[in-house]
Amino acid sequence: MTRPSRLDHIQIVLVDTQDGANIGSVCRAMKTMGITRLVIVGEREYEENRIRTLALHAGDVWENRVQHPTLQEALKESSYTVAATRRRGKFRKHTFLSPLQLAEKIAHTEGTVSIVFGRESDGLTDEEVAACAQVVSIPTSDAFPSLNLAQAVQIITYTLFEAHLPHPTGLIPITQERAQRASDAAVDALSEIGYFKLDQEELWTRRFLKDVFTRASLSESEVQRMEKLFTKMVRIKIHKKEKPDEQDPPVL
Repeated sequence: MTRPSRLDHIQIVLVDTQDGANIGSVCRAMKTMGITRLVIVGEREYEENRIRTLALHAGDVWENRVQHPTLQEALKESSYTVAATRRRGKFRKHTFLSPLQLAEKIAHTEGTVSIVFGRESDGLTDEEVAACAQVVSIPTSDAFPSLNLAQAVQIITYTLFEAHLPHPTGLIPITQERAQRASDAAVDALSEIGYFKLDQEELWTRRFLKDVFTRASLSESEVQRMEKLFTKMVRIKIHKKEKPDEQDPPVL
């Protein structure tokens, strides 16, 4: 049985999208980030093939869409509504969230969250922005600040996915106790080859390596490789002591 996702309460709302291909691209962007609730606002008719070609294996997002004639209808059951826009003006919101700030806000929000995106040509109107409680804006270069619809959806859904449903990395960092043992092993190896010459040098090196190993968030396999480096260093030193230099003259 599939466990419910913490992203299930988020829906992407597209207002009067002009090209069905862009809807298909949005479906794909959404599904790759674990968000599947799509709402279409408006009464346009779209060519199914253009949508499905760009959606690829995310056609089910389109099939399960909900469609409303107006934005007000689309948002009436939402607990938190956000307009995605970069435009500012006298009749627009005075505060903007970044995608990361939005993700942090949504983490503490119950009920349906609607993130609203406007038309490809000119985005959302002042009235449509006013219908939402908050604005999210994606930082872009002043030289070319325009993002296409699917790109904007991808960036915001990716940020939400990272914040709310982190994918496993396979890395389990070692504990501080384990970092201390690794530091002790390294310092013992250095001591065995006569590395330390100054007072307190061994103590400070032990503390330094422990802090480095901890801050690096090494995995168990990685810290074991570090330990082997120091162990091998000692063995090489001992082996060289036991093996006479072939260039030295024989002792008479």
